[in-house]
Amino acid sequence: MSRGGRWRRLLQTLRVLLLAAAVAGLGGLAWFTAGALSRDPGRVPDVARSVPLRRLELATTAGGVLDLAWLRRTLALPPTATLLELDLDALRGRLLADPQVVSATLTRQFPDVLAVRLAERTPVARIRVERNGEARDLLVASDGVVFPGVNQDPAALAALPWLAGFALHPAGDTFRPIPGMAAVAQLLADAQYAAMPLYRTWTSLSLARLAADREIEVLTRDDTTVVFSAARDFFVQLATLDYLATRVRREPGSRARIDLTLGRNVPVMVTPPGGGAAPARAPSPAPGRFSLDSFPQR
Repeated sequence: MSRGGRWRRLLQTLRVLLLAAAVAGLGGLAWFTAGALSRDPGRVPDVARSVPLRRLELATTAGGVLDLAWLRRTLALPPTATLLELDLDALRGRLLADPQVVSATLTRQFPDVLAVRLAERTPVARIRVERNGEARDLLVASDGVVFPGVNQDPAALAALPWLAGFALHPAGDTFRPIPGMAAVAQLLADAQYAAMPLYRTWTSLSLARLAADREIEVLTRDDTTVVFSAARDFFVQLATLDYLATRVRREPGSRARIDLTLGRNVPVMVTPPGGGAAPARAPSPAPGRFSLDSFPQR
């Protein structure tokens, strides 16, 4: 290449670099300005202070069900409010008051947008509480938090198993988290991933022996009780159960109990219809009921 050609190439490269630097500088300036205004609303021009809030933007976690209608009801903002008038800490407290919300972040986007980011709890099981003779179903998340549930899919809720065999303690207008739910949630997640046909037959789980013996009892639709060990790998136990489920033959109306807590030795007890006392088993497939006559309720 001639000297002139090399010079032209150098000039072209410099022009591209200068253009890229200018674009990056403008973008950085815009980002810095927006951040500075969000952190220090005092820098906002006077003309922007009187602009009313025109739009709410909501972003939630994958699978989240909370929507803008819920957000408007929960925030309950005055129709003429401006961004600078909003107390973001107080509004965040309103959002977190709903136990379905794990975390919330609110950001002013001047001149007229309030952006809200949420992380939601996903139900893994359900319970039934009773007050003044009226039953009410509540949801339980993997961290044990109990919440009513907003905008949930009825079909998805109907497929969730019931929980029983634990104490439900009130805490203000809600309840304390249910202990031991991490192990229960792991069993349910592993069952859905590795043994969905088995999981679909589960109607209830008993936590009565979880704290003392690290055992979770599952009752199925065909009146089989399966005992899992929370101290052992759930995938191995599910594989064993899947193997046994196709080989245990029972008469109609008989009941079975499969104990997976002993590793390779898996006792299987089958009680024929009307034959003797039933083996130890999980509670009835009907959900456990908790009387809340003396508890405040949302």
